[in-house]
Amino acid sequence: MNKQDQMTMQEAERKMESLREVFQVVRLVDGKMLMDREKRINAGDLSETCQCYTFWKKDKECENCSSLLALKEQTQKIKFEFLDLQVFQVISRYVEIDGRPYVMEMIQNLDESIQIDQEGYERLISKLSGYNEKLYTDVLTGIYNRRFFEEKIKNMEDEAGIAVIDLDDFKLHNDTYGHSAGDAALITTANIIKKYIRKTDILIRYGGDEFLLILPSIKKHIFEDKLKLIREKIHDAVVPNYEKMQLSVSIGGAIFREGNIEDAVASADRQMYIAKNYKNMVVTEWDENGKKKEENSASEKLKQQILIVDDSEINREILKEILKEDYRILEAANGEECLEQLERYGTGISLVLLDIVMPEMDGFEVLAAMNQNHWIEDIPVIMISSEDSDSYIRRAYEMGVSDYISRPFDAKIVYQRVLNMIKLYAKQRRLIRLVTRQIYEKERNNRMLIGILSQIVEFRNGESGRHVIHINLITQLLLEQLVKKTGKYQLSWEERLLIATASALHDIGKVGIDEKILNKPGKLTKEEFEIMKTHTLIGAQMLDNLDMYRNEKLLKLAYEICRWHHERYDGKGYPDGLVGEEIPISAQVVSLADVYDALVSERVYKKAFSHEKALEMIQNGECGTFNPLLLQCMTEAQDKLKTMMEVAENELKGVEKTE
Repeated sequence: MNKQDQMTMQEAERKMESLREVFQVVRLVDGKMLMDREKRINAGDLSETCQCYTFWKKDKECENCSSLLALKEQTQKIKFEFLDLQVFQVISRYVEIDGRPYVMEMIQNLDESIQIDQEGYERLISKLSGYNEKLYTDVLTGIYNRRFFEEKIKNMEDEAGIAVIDLDDFKLHNDTYGHSAGDAALITTANIIKKYIRKTDILIRYGGDEFLLILPSIKKHIFEDKLKLIREKIHDAVVPNYEKMQLSVSIGGAIFREGNIEDAVASADRQMYIAKNYKNMVVTEWDENGKKKEENSASEKLKQQILIVDDSEINREILKEILKEDYRILEAANGEECLEQLERYGTGISLVLLDIVMPEMDGFEVLAAMNQNHWIEDIPVIMISSEDSDSYIRRAYEMGVSDYISRPFDAKIVYQRVLNMIKLYAKQRRLIRLVTRQIYEKERNNRMLIGILSQIVEFRNGESGRHVIHINLITQLLLEQLVKKTGKYQLSWEERLLIATASALHDIGKVGIDEKILNKPGKLTKEEFEIMKTHTLIGAQMLDNLDMYRNEKLLKLAYEICRWHHERYDGKGYPDGLVGEEIPISAQVVSLADVYDALVSERVYKKAFSHEKALEMIQNGECGTFNPLLLQCMTEAQDKLKTMMEVAENELKGVEKTE
C-alpha cells in the first residue's frame, strides 16, 4: 500500500471531490462493514443487506465483490457491473482513513460519451460476451446450464412448451462402461436434441442426466410430435467409441401459458417420471385428444399408485386431495385392508403412506408383515403420524420405513417427499430390471453352450436330448420346494440357478464310454456295468482338468454332480460310497431328478413308466435310497411336476413340428 492511500477523513473528502469530476459516483465503503457482512453470510444470516444493494438494485448477493477483494488484498481491483442495459466500470481501491480500513469506489457509466476506439470497443464487448457465455454454458455439452435457467429463464412470461428429458439408466452406463462413456452419452444426447430443435428453442442441462427443453410459441400437437422425434433419434443413435451402448430417454411434456414457469417444469417432471416407469417413452399432461388428462381417462393407467393407510377418513381425504392429480390413490382404513391391497397389487403399488396408531392392527404390525413377505424391500413406506416421540420414530425406521411425515400436514412437504421417494425407488427398480435382464441373458448363453455340449453326450448315448431339459426343470422344482420346506441348506436363488445349469453336465463322462456299452439294448454284464460306472469319474476328471475355471462356482457344482449323482443316501451308490449328507445337496437333487426322468422316459432297454408308477417305485426304494426331505419335496410337488413335464413335452413336440 502506498503512503498516498493513507489519509485523514478531510483529505479523503477533498480527494473524492476532485475524482467526481471524472467519475459519476465516488463513495467510501467501510471495511469493517464489508468484513462483518461476509461473516454473517458465511453463517447463513441474510437478514441484513449491504449498502451496494440499493445502488445496484439487486435482489441477491453480489458475486466476486471487487471491493471485498481490494480490502483483503489491500490493493486496487477493477470490474464491470450491469444495470438493466447499462454497463459500469467499477474501480475499488483500498485506503486507510484515520487508521481505519476503507474501500474507495469510483464508478463510471460506459455510455456513448465515453470514447473508445473501434478495436478497443470490439475487444471489450468480446471479452464481456465471452464471460457471459462461460457463465451460462455447461462445460461438457456446450448447452446452457442450470444457472442460465435460474437467472434468465425463471421469470419468463411467454407461452412455451416445456419438456424434461431424462437419460435412462445413466448410472448403469457409467458403472458398466466408465465415466468417459457417461460423458459421451450426454454429449451425444445433447447434440441430437440440438439438431432437431429451432434456433429460438432453449436447451438446458438441468441436472446430471436431465435436460430441460423450452420451445416458445409452439402448438401442442407439433410439440408432442417433436418430442417423439427426439426420443426416436436418440434411441437410434450410436455413441462414438461405445457402439454397444443403447441410449434411450424418458420425456415428460407440459405447456406453460401464465404464472410461474417452475410449475410447468414441475408438471413436465412428473410426466417424465410416469414415462420412466416404462422407459424410452413420451408422456404429456394432455391425452390423445389434446385435453387435460381426466381422472378416468386411459392415460390414468400410466400413473403410479399410492396406498394411503389411515383409520381416519378425514386424514385419508386430506392426503388424497394433495396427491390425486398426479397419482392413482388406493385407500385402506386399517392394517388388514392394507395387507389385502399389498397382496393384490404387490409392486404395482409405488408407495405406502402408513399411519402407525390404528385400532386392531397398527402400523408396526403392518411393517412386520411387510418385512416377513419382503414387500418392504421393493415398496417404500412413509410413516404418517401425530405421534412424534423418538421411540416411535426410531422403531419405525428400524422396521424399514423410508421417511416420516408428522401431522398436521404441510401439503408442499407431503407432495415433495412423496415425489422424491417415488423417484428414488423408480430408479432403483429400473436398475434392478436392467441388471436382471443382463444376468438372464448371460445365464441363457451359458445354458445354451452347456446345452450344446450335453446334446453331444445325449446324441452319443442314443437319447433325444429331452433328458437334459427335463433334468434342468425337475432340479429347479425340487430346489424351489426344498428351500420352502427348510433352511438347512442355505441355497440362494443364484446357487439354485447354477445347480440347475450345471445339471446339464451330469453325464458328460459318457463320452469316454464305448458306444457298444452305452447303447446296448439288453442288460449289461457285470464287467460292462463296471465300465459304465466309470463315467462319473471320467466326467469329474474332465472338469477338474479345466485349470483356469477350477475356482468358478459353476465348475465346482458341475464336478459334484458329475462325480456323485449316482451316490445313494444309504451308502450303496458309486463311485465313492458316500453316506447321507456326505453327498453334496447338488448331487442329491440331480440324482433324484435323473432317476425320475429315466423312469418316465423310453430307453433302448425299457418302456416308459407313468408319472404315478415312477413316484411309487421311488418312494418304495426300488431305485435306491434318497434323502427323505427330497422325497417329501417330490411328493408335495407331484401335481406341479406332472403338469410341468406335460407342458415341456408339448412344447418340444411343437418345436420339432416347426423344424
